[in-house]
Amino acid sequence: MKDIRHGTRKLNTEEDTRSLGLEIAEALEPGDAVALIGDLGTGKTALTKYIAEGLGVTEEINSPTFTIVKEYRSGRLPLYHFDVYRLGSGEELLDIGAEEMLDGDGVCVIEWADIVADVLPDEALAVILEYGENEGERIAEILD
Repeated sequence: MKDIRHGTRKLNTEEDTRSLGLEIAEALEPGDAVALIGDLGTGKTALTKYIAEGLGVTEEINSPTFTIVKEYRSGRLPLYHFDVYRLGSGEELLDIGAEEMLDGDGVCVIEWADIVADVLPDEALAVILEYGENEGERIAEILD
């Protein structure tokens, strides 16, 4: 992954979220993983949509809550979008064949990544999303 500015950012508007998603997308290279961590409604899927936009994905992005993973191939890199909320462990993620995607030629964006952190690559970019102090505000903490 190319360099990305780490630290805490306030996401006050949808445009702030879009800007962060586009920045992350620009830094992504084949084999990269983005681990999204946050409560329900903190913007994990919204951020994923903007990462997909930055990759040039043309399909509509929605959360794969019931299918666990959706694959998009219209962008500059394949995008594997995971929602692992319904899984109980990293082992279950590997059981559905995620290892091929994590080690593949695309990028993986994993919502609820804390559930499967034990099997994610050490180099994964972690983005922790939290509610801000004001209504509609979110805080994104980007860790290496």
